[in-house]
Amino acid sequence: MLRRCLAVFAALFALALGIAPASAGVDIRVDLTSQRMVVRTPDGQSFNWAVSSGRQGYRTPNGVYRAQRLEKSWYSRKYGGAMPNSVFFRGGYAIHGTGDVGRLGRPASHGCVRLHPANAAKLFALVREHGMGGTRIAITGVAPDSGSQFAKARPERVKLAKAKAEKVKIAKAKRKPADWATARGRVLERDGFFAPQGALGFRPVTQQGDWWLRR
Repeated sequence: MLRRCLAVFAALFALALGIAPASAGVDIRVDLTSQRMVVRTPDGQSFNWAVSSGRQGYRTPNGVYRAQRLEKSWYSRKYGGAMPNSVFFRGGYAIHGTGDVGRLGRPASHGCVRLHPANAAKLFALVREHGMGGTRIAITGVAPDSGSQFAKARPERVKLAKAKAEKVKIAKAKRKPADWATARGRVLERDGFFAPQGALGFRPVTQQGDWWLRR
């Protein structure tokens, strides 16, 4: 009973001071696995957009965040790129527009969440309209490995390259320095080396000790 009275008293006190309860904001859900973003607003609007998260070697952090600040025109001095309509949610991580629209739908960023410029502008306006405090950004899933996808897309080329490399390795291992003395002796041991039997002027040779004599 006492707790209920305290809750009622706190609500009346807040109303007396003109403090309105926080309104619901934009709900942003990023799925790194599918590289998609779903956006819902308190007034019933819904959007589903392709994104680009952190590529191999970079990571887009999973978690639930609030919008921290809005930057209409931002430039990354660290990576040297424009970040229009940025919605920052964790330090230097932001949802922003990109000119590299051809790679949307797969990992391509340094950790930020990229959007088509038109979609980024729309999201920026929605967050500003409904307020940063109520905006919720949830990032889930695991980004696909773009390097593995590239290898899987060309399996035959990869197999041929590995087979060729293995053949070269085996050939180098079998290769030995030339033994010309042994090779010369083996050739001369063949009776038909100088000319076939019965050829005009043919005189076969034979070995006697360390000397080769004509018959």
